[in-house]
Amino acid sequence: MSYRRVVITGLGCISPLGNDIQSTWEAVLAGESGVGLITHFDTTDFRTRIAAEVKGFDPVQSIGKRLARRTDRFTQFALEAAAQAIHDSELSIDDGNRDRIGVIIGSGIGGVSTLINESWKYLDRGPKWVSPHMIPMMLPDSAPGYIAIAHGLRGPNMTIVTACASSANAIGEATEMIRRGAADAILAGGAEAAIVPVALAGFNSMNAISTRNDAPTEACRPFDLERDGFIMGEGAACLVLESYEIAHARGAKILAEVIGYGATSDAFHMTAPAENGIGAGICMQNTLANAGLAPEQIDYINAHGTSTKLNDVGETQAIKATFGEHAYHLAVSSTKSMTGHLLGAAGALESIFCIQALQHNVIPPTINHHTPDPECDLDYVPNDARQQELTYVMTNSFGFGGHNACLIFGKV
Repeated sequence: MSYRRVVITGLGCISPLGNDIQSTWEAVLAGESGVGLITHFDTTDFRTRIAAEVKGFDPVQSIGKRLARRTDRFTQFALEAAAQAIHDSELSIDDGNRDRIGVIIGSGIGGVSTLINESWKYLDRGPKWVSPHMIPMMLPDSAPGYIAIAHGLRGPNMTIVTACASSANAIGEATEMIRRGAADAILAGGAEAAIVPVALAGFNSMNAISTRNDAPTEACRPFDLERDGFIMGEGAACLVLESYEIAHARGAKILAEVIGYGATSDAFHMTAPAENGIGAGICMQNTLANAGLAPEQIDYINAHGTSTKLNDVGETQAIKATFGEHAYHLAVSSTKSMTGHLLGAAGALESIFCIQALQHNVIPPTINHHTPDPECDLDYVPNDARQQELTYVMTNSFGFGGHNACLIFGKV
């Protein structure tokens, strides 16, 4: 069976650094942080009072008042990011191709704010006050469902829920569908809007998130010795994936090619990574094999790099086990140092950063990297972006439950 090449022709995002691709990318290259004091709710009683919120997003302006009232914030983000990606791709959708265009959106948590708000209504006022829109608003598959409705896309449609690997898996599985001919194009990505009191409280109870409230922009410090946890983020990112042959035939602007995809399970622990990062290492090795590349051909890795004690060490160990001596010649950076952790949407946003890096031959920095950790001894592109010729780049996404997903993008 012959497999088709898969390319990226459009990008869109809503992020803590900007509400489109250009503003987000410019902020990343400038090493700006999207972290600040939480404005969504009163954090007086919380140990952590900071997060990376989306700023200045008006859902009414984006999708209209009626739809804004019937959708959760994560779906609103997804709809805007998808619309941007379709516009960027100049993909014309009509009755001749809509049955062959799908949507796969990853979300680790879905409409949690809707669930919480409607639960309070139920507890305060009783069952009759619960919204008839509650169920479709809270379901994680509302995002791809509404995107399909908005654009008339009748191809494969689904949500992937693999915690923080969700949107990387969405891109990978979309790639596999196009490769084998199950679709000609797929909008793939992720969306998350989980900066809500109960989620913040839960992560605080796990001691998983930073409490550096007095210096929000310096709080997320992946691979730094003084890191004390990740920063919650929110937003959405969407990519238009297409068969190379069809994209080329329509004269599409081709941004990058999806060269490889891998997915594994640690089968170890629900929240801690496997010892020595073995599951992540196997995932990277599988992705290289899927791409048909040698380790030495990878120029840059956009790391999962959450700024937690265990993850950063485990990922470093996994990179060294996978790449051997080449690990010390690789550029490795964590853009979560600027965006915070978008949970299920992280992989898609970081895939966009990889594609932009390929387009512009520049590597995003890891900001707030000031005190080296002896256990994290790679080149993390500290604090400043770096110009470098790039051909192949990898992105890692690892999630609670032991989910690992890796993608390799290349120039066309």
